[in-house]
Amino acid sequence: MQELKSVRDETTDMAEEAASTTQRNESATPRLPAPAAPAAEPAAPLADINAPELYIHRELSQLQFNIRVLEQALDESYPLLERLKFLLIFSSNIDEFFEIRVAGLKKQITFAREQTGPDGLQPQQVLAKISEIAHQQISRQYALLNDMLLPQLAEKGIRFVRRHQWTHKQTLWIRRYFRQEVAPIISPIGLDPTHPFPLLVNKSLNFIVQLEGIDAFGRDSGLAIIPAPRSLPRLIRMPDELCAGGDNFVFLSSMIHAHADDLFPGMKVMGCYQFRLTRNADLIVDPDEVDDLARALRGELLSRRYGDAVRLEVADNCPKPLTDFLLKQFGLSESELYEVNGPVNLTRLFSITALDNHPDLQFPPFSPGIPKLLSNNDTLFQAIGKQDILLQHPYESFSPVVDLLRQAAQDPNVLAIKQTLYRTGANSEIVNALVDAARNGKEVTVVIELRARFDEESNLQLASRLQQAGAVVIYGVVGFKTHAKMMLILRREDKVLRRYVHMGTGNYHAGNARLYTDYSILSSDLALTEDVHKLFNQLIGMGKTLRMKKLLQAPFTLKKRLLELINRETMNAQAGKPAHIMAKANALTDAKIIKALYKASQCGVKIDLIIRGMCCLRPGVPGVSHNITVRSIIGRFLEHSRVYYFLNDGQEQVWMSSADMMERNLDKRVETCFPLEGKKLITRAKQELQVFMTDNTQSWILQTDGTYVRSSPTGNQLARSAQSTLLEKLASSPQRAVNV
Repeated sequence: MQELKSVRDETTDMAEEAASTTQRNESATPRLPAPAAPAAEPAAPLADINAPELYIHRELSQLQFNIRVLEQALDESYPLLERLKFLLIFSSNIDEFFEIRVAGLKKQITFAREQTGPDGLQPQQVLAKISEIAHQQISRQYALLNDMLLPQLAEKGIRFVRRHQWTHKQTLWIRRYFRQEVAPIISPIGLDPTHPFPLLVNKSLNFIVQLEGIDAFGRDSGLAIIPAPRSLPRLIRMPDELCAGGDNFVFLSSMIHAHADDLFPGMKVMGCYQFRLTRNADLIVDPDEVDDLARALRGELLSRRYGDAVRLEVADNCPKPLTDFLLKQFGLSESELYEVNGPVNLTRLFSITALDNHPDLQFPPFSPGIPKLLSNNDTLFQAIGKQDILLQHPYESFSPVVDLLRQAAQDPNVLAIKQTLYRTGANSEIVNALVDAARNGKEVTVVIELRARFDEESNLQLASRLQQAGAVVIYGVVGFKTHAKMMLILRREDKVLRRYVHMGTGNYHAGNARLYTDYSILSSDLALTEDVHKLFNQLIGMGKTLRMKKLLQAPFTLKKRLLELINRETMNAQAGKPAHIMAKANALTDAKIIKALYKASQCGVKIDLIIRGMCCLRPGVPGVSHNITVRSIIGRFLEHSRVYYFLNDGQEQVWMSSADMMERNLDKRVETCFPLEGKKLITRAKQELQVFMTDNTQSWILQTDGTYVRSSPTGNQLARSAQSTLLEKLASSPQRAVNV
């Protein structure tokens, strides 16, 4: 799953301020009260906003996000298979957390390059906290799976049949399946001086086997490794005629356990235990040191499978001498060992969550809405030429973005198309349209970010495909990832060249557009389209930074302007004017932004933050962040949009961006941030932000101590889900996101 794999990249009494935010108007259309009058300034001197205790460590905050994802599996308002999906997303997120975050901390220690952030914690301290929290939560995960979800799934006819439950007929079928489909592919490895411990692939399923006896060559090492081939399914559905109804599955690991003796003829298997090793999966490519980034990445992709070890998972019945042996082999400590009560590779269960014959156990389908303006014109160019069009996915369809590109590919009046691609997939509709455009003689230029984590291989494939079609492919800028989402179409109309643009907060991935919440804008505004044209020229050619009229861009103007906008609200509050900031993003880690928000809070600015994942700001600190609330929305869709609202003394402004409030986005990436213009669009965006402020079912409130508390209706409050509200408002066939 894209980015859900990483959808993938998560408790204390609620503070009074946090509690008050969940007890607002009960009207059918949620509305917030007007911004409160500025709080009185604390007595001078103001508290020190540089104090380490005011900052939460980013990796610990990311871990808290994953805990919030796991908590969704407990929510009985979700359909059962969706609860299982949340548990599996937790597994996927934790895998990536260890592959990237934990691996990065370990690397700092190994190379004596320890770095401390504003929170002041050393990598060793953070790793110790991570180990404590991760052990606890992974144990919770398996208890939840074994004691709650699997029994409830069995009641609904979805069963994972364990070895002690196999009937005689099932046993015979499984034996035949193992001998015909599994055994011929497996290559067991006996350990001795000529057969050293094998180099195991990252996150692969393996078994360590205790043997007794002497083989044909007189060897008696007593140990062997069985790597489970990655080509084999981890779940095998048994034939219906062998089962008493429903869907019945057997784990590949159970098959291997039951028939390990077959793999070592003449030897006695004393024990067989599954394990999995997680390795550092971050690619190390220094663009300054390579002549061809694509070729260098192809070489690095193989090394990702064999990076340094960071975690060992083993079956909890594995004897200690064997776990000690494995830890020694991988150079890991006891704190990096995770003993689990179940399959070590839970993410392979994702296929179960999409069973076609159990629609009642899944979210109901919905049809994304399409604005009337887009359906009442002959072409999308006509509609966009009349006014800017704002779309919020997945509630509103992503198809107009794809259709615009398709029309451009076939339109004889379209001369050129330029586009950035970060995550999309080599065979996506977007890429198909770009290929068609190039073959139809359009000037097609695509800026592909090859280093989009875990999408490098896919991006290399689509780059090759576009080049073969005749498109010009650029790999961005050395040292800066191109994370901006923008498309530019140049069209001749009545002997005049006119530009059309699409800009968004999310990727050009149609699948993600059904799972992630993001905004798109379609525009032919002269100044905005000229800015996009200039930015493409900066990316493709060379030259000084070009001055933009409307567009903000990282790494040049975006961070500076955000700080100015925050400071403007601060000055308004100091002048006794109402001041209000609302911001929605995936993460908030940039120290300068946090300090500016602290100062604004101290001066009386009301600040409402909706931060899905990492948040290093600590709200509710008296005299510092007492005017700041932070909430995280976790639900059916992955909250992904970045929106920034400023009251601006009544002249409201809304900006939308591809960038989060993180150092990497603001300082080290090519990002865009575009303004909404016109009262109608600004009011819409503001109201949609306010919907999240009244959510009391999927909203988690960040506490001063760094934990999160889930909101819930109190008294006679109506239950509200922001995602459900937006589905009902914007989708063509509204369905509630959760049963609340």
